[in-house]
Amino acid sequence: MVNFTIDEIRQLMDKPTNVRNMSVIAHVDHGKSTLTDSLLAKAGIISTAKAGDARATDTRTDEQERGITIKSTAISLYGTLPSEDDLKDIVGQKSDGTDFLINLIDSPGHVDFSSEVTAALRVTDGALVVVDTIEGVCVQTETVLRQSLAERIKPVVIINKVDRALLELQVSKEDLYQSFSRTIESVNVVISTYLDKSLGDLQVYPEKGTVAFGSGLHGWAFTIRQFAVRYAKKFGVDRNKMMERLWGDNYFNAATKKWTTKGEHNGKQLERAFNQFILDPIFKIFGAVMNFKKEEIATLLEKLELKLPTEDKEKEGKQLLKAVLRTFLPAADSLLEMMILHLPSPVTAQRYRVETLYEGPLDDEAAIGIRDCNAKGPLMLYVSKMVPTSDKGRFYAFGRVFSGTVKSGIKVRIQGPNYTPGKKEDLFIKAIQRTVLMMGGKVEPIDDMPAGNIVGLVGIDQFLLKSGTLSTLETAHNLKVMKFSVSPVVTRSVQVKNAQDLPKLVEGLKRLSKSDPCVLTSTSPSGEHVVAGAGELHLEICLNDLEHDHAGVPLIFSDPVVQYRETVAGKSSMTALSKSPNKHNRLYMIAEPLDEELALAIESGKIGPRDDIKTRARLMADDFGWDVTDARKIWCFGPDTTGANLLVDQTKAVQYLLEIKDSVVSGFQWASREGPVAEEPMRGTRFNIMDVTLHADAIHRGGGQLIPTARRVLYAAALLADPALQEPVFLVEIQVPENAMGGVYGVLTRRRGHVFAEEQRPGTPLFTIKAYLPVMESFGFNGDLRAATSGQAFPQMVFDHWQQLPGGSPLDGTSKVGQIVQTMRKRKGIKVEVPDVSNRTLEELDYVLAIPTGKHMKYHMTKSLPFFFKRWVCFNKNAQLKPLNTFDHIQAEATRSASVVQYEEERKNRR
Repeated sequence: MVNFTIDEIRQLMDKPTNVRNMSVIAHVDHGKSTLTDSLLAKAGIISTAKAGDARATDTRTDEQERGITIKSTAISLYGTLPSEDDLKDIVGQKSDGTDFLINLIDSPGHVDFSSEVTAALRVTDGALVVVDTIEGVCVQTETVLRQSLAERIKPVVIINKVDRALLELQVSKEDLYQSFSRTIESVNVVISTYLDKSLGDLQVYPEKGTVAFGSGLHGWAFTIRQFAVRYAKKFGVDRNKMMERLWGDNYFNAATKKWTTKGEHNGKQLERAFNQFILDPIFKIFGAVMNFKKEEIATLLEKLELKLPTEDKEKEGKQLLKAVLRTFLPAADSLLEMMILHLPSPVTAQRYRVETLYEGPLDDEAAIGIRDCNAKGPLMLYVSKMVPTSDKGRFYAFGRVFSGTVKSGIKVRIQGPNYTPGKKEDLFIKAIQRTVLMMGGKVEPIDDMPAGNIVGLVGIDQFLLKSGTLSTLETAHNLKVMKFSVSPVVTRSVQVKNAQDLPKLVEGLKRLSKSDPCVLTSTSPSGEHVVAGAGELHLEICLNDLEHDHAGVPLIFSDPVVQYRETVAGKSSMTALSKSPNKHNRLYMIAEPLDEELALAIESGKIGPRDDIKTRARLMADDFGWDVTDARKIWCFGPDTTGANLLVDQTKAVQYLLEIKDSVVSGFQWASREGPVAEEPMRGTRFNIMDVTLHADAIHRGGGQLIPTARRVLYAAALLADPALQEPVFLVEIQVPENAMGGVYGVLTRRRGHVFAEEQRPGTPLFTIKAYLPVMESFGFNGDLRAATSGQAFPQMVFDHWQQLPGGSPLDGTSKVGQIVQTMRKRKGIKVEVPDVSNRTLEELDYVLAIPTGKHMKYHMTKSLPFFFKRWVCFNKNAQLKPLNTFDHIQAEATRSASVVQYEEERKNRR
């Protein structure tokens, strides 16, 4: 029976100091959902007998079948501290009474669903990091910790699956202590690496009560504080002093009845306090129960003052062990105590989180409301994701109230990610139909929700795509857009089996895009519907949802395809020139590669379009060696105004230049979104505008004249600068026993993998291998690896970086890269065959013309044919025609000779 009512929860919401918003984060299969069950059992939502097996927060059928969490699930719980005396131990904040509201989000651990973790972290203030005793800190543990620290979220840790160490590895007490110590050290290394200095020390310490140890499956856990409280009562000492002594190099000498830090006394080895006072009773219980010593069990139960129900007393082996330890050290008690005492309330957290959350000035009304967590302030609510409802095609907007109070029926400003204060773009003013409380797979109606709480909203899903800001204040800026640690780099195209179902597919793709924070859906000009995801599994889940839920019609899927990025490997060999269609305007540009560190800084948000221009210029000059003048004249970032390509104005004294800025920027966004080689997005390219010639009359230099011209000149500059392709690369972490390592190396070598680290997990036979694997080679990798290692290897892949694709020029059809380009062009319906021009006259060859001038070659592109199929022709001083970078099947040389001057005269005469 649920031991709280919605009214009780609503009353607690008015006491923001007694609210804890927290996420459960970890590597896949480290036991998040299993641990969460203990908390749900304590709250009476599921029965205690089912806790550990039910995985109640896995609400979807595919989650239960696969045994992994796919979507993050929120649930609100009512927790109580045992006594008022415990309130003194709450760290750095006050609270109002001993009742607490825990808004808990269970998030996925699989790297393909990292975007769900990011969405969960944005709306919470604390994180319970779960680490497997045996596997330790894995790649995804590090990723989620890094994300949480970037969002300024305070971590506490539980070391899970301690039962495995005792039952399977049969470790000694000292070995177990050393294993715990190493794991905690690994977590603290990650925390100190990514720590924001303004937050102070966020590292975790068992002696301060920020680390718990236990087993989610068996439903038991403890913190050092719990044991210290017991021993403090027994020996009549201060519990805080006791806590410090129960961890580290502290020993109790029974002979002298004194504490010491030396492990020896009169040549006799002393037992570590942690082993003696904490592990000893646990080891004794394990020994007695697993060796079926009934009398010993009865004595232990009596000493520990444990009363088991009659049906539990009759159990044997693991079932009895589970019952005894669950009664002795209930997991929910230690977890609740740790979360309430050490995780911050919204009032505390929003003070230091406001500067990383709010885009506007930190002294305006909205920022002050967020900082003070003021329920009477202006409404500031961030929607982090959309949750599908039972009503097909509709969604709950899931988010957090940072300021003000959200009520059913109030009118709010719905500001999408592209909203700019003062403009009406990406803005809707609509009423919220209902507010609801998210309770796992169900929702509970609630009238209003004050600041500091997590809420579900009905009726605004058609005005937001994935996330956004809701406010009642006209001058409010947006809350910052979330940065995901994964990129949608794997794509598959989708088509319907029956043509009449096409409208349902289009509608289904819109719903799919709403339902997942990371998935991208698009329709190419050739009519191909494309879905992009973070990895094979993510894409498989998304397409399954699309077919069965969102579209509800039979679909055909292509094989997975990798998204590449186009870039340049060198500086343009000459200046590219393009004339506008009316021949009155000319743009001159060159392209060059961007520094990889700068591209990464742009992608991570350290440098962005919204930064102060002078601060950004100084940073780019100091850190990346840019000229300050150039850095101040960055016109825009692209694609989508945030990508890692830059358009820089290097012109001198050009009239009317700023009037055409918007048109050139639009052309740049278009060109960087669909590059010249295969219409893939561009990355890591800097375009410099060298010179501009414009018509004096504004009517002749409008967008229609300049946008396509800008796009053409950008393409020409890129193709003159050694175009190249970049492929995405996964970081693979593989856990494997020593005897199966040969198989892992074999599979990686066959797939262009590169191992860069290999280490043994101390105290176990497991090795951790870290390698880079191109995403293109990752399809079917899991199956291959399991076959080569008899199912003993467990890989985890996370997108790591982009690297240049080796294997020749993308413009050479015989090279490896050229063949990849041709395949992409065929798939996208772009013409591959370049026309044969061997028997054309010079006038017909007027596609691309390079004119030698005094200082440098100017490159001129006409628009008579789509640029890629044009013959690249260059006039040299002897007026011979030479093909430049073309596909291999054009080998023809044009033979007719004429001087440049004569040719120009002929053209004038023809006009």
